[in-house]
Amino acid sequence: MRAVRYHEYGGVETLVVEEVPDPHPGPGEIRIRVAAAGVNPVDWKVRSGAVREVLPVDLPAIPGRDAVGVVDEVGEGVRGVRVGDRVFGLGGVTGATAELAVLSAWAPAPAAWSDEEAAGAALAAVTAMGGLTALGPLRGRTLLVEGAAGGVGSAAVEIAAARGATVIGTAGERNHAFLAALGAVPTTYGTGLADRLAALAPHGVDLVLDTAASGSLADLVAIAGDPARVVTVADHANAGRLGVRVANAENDPALLAAAAELGRQGRYTPRVERTYPLERIADAHAYGERGHTRGKIVVRL
Repeated sequence: MRAVRYHEYGGVETLVVEEVPDPHPGPGEIRIRVAAAGVNPVDWKVRSGAVREVLPVDLPAIPGRDAVGVVDEVGEGVRGVRVGDRVFGLGGVTGATAELAVLSAWAPAPAAWSDEEAAGAALAAVTAMGGLTALGPLRGRTLLVEGAAGGVGSAAVEIAAARGATVIGTAGERNHAFLAALGAVPTTYGTGLADRLAALAPHGVDLVLDTAASGSLADLVAIAGDPARVVTVADHANAGRLGVRVANAENDPALLAAAAELGRQGRYTPRVERTYPLERIADAHAYGERGHTRGKIVVRL
């Protein structure tokens, strides 16, 4: 099969498209013929070697955690899915940006989602839903999402709104119309946020989800009034010091199924800013590394 690989840690110049052996699913896994794969911040953090102490990989490695495609091989003990089913889901830290990928968690992809949308759904959705679940019931609450225009943030906005929250989202001004279309009240991040929130939410902010790791976590705790009302999916460095819970992405098929059900209801649509062909994987990584992506970046096979 064709796949993207890097043979050493480094920049985007290490990414090459080459022929590699086909993978096969183990017990409890499936293999899909990939239509499109997501590009996520973890991909370039792993590729660069920046997180090698936490997430070491065997080299050469294929980047990518999530993808959509048609099932073409089923591992031992797998039930409820057949060859030919269109699914989206998650594999390991690496392996998705290839013609064939092994998934350990998956769900049927809603017919309403394009391949590009479904490719951008899995990691963003489980990360967002993990963070929102940690915050508790959302209906009738006012939720602040820090970094609301990114892949995880935009998913969190739409999913939280579907669960009955009033959502305020921070983003640069160019993304304010985008946030409003998702169902959030937009505001600018940074200095003066507490004052802007006081005008937007006179009765206060009940809960905060940080998806940005922009250095604002202490301010977010002050805004919420209690670190127990704040969850971060991004700022591991400061969470412990501030007493803030961290919600990590998990390969949870129940979360994927819940996201897919919202998709079937038309209440959650993964947002894709840019799509690249496989041969331009270096451009996809380079664009994502610049930051400020609106929604997701996807590679089409």
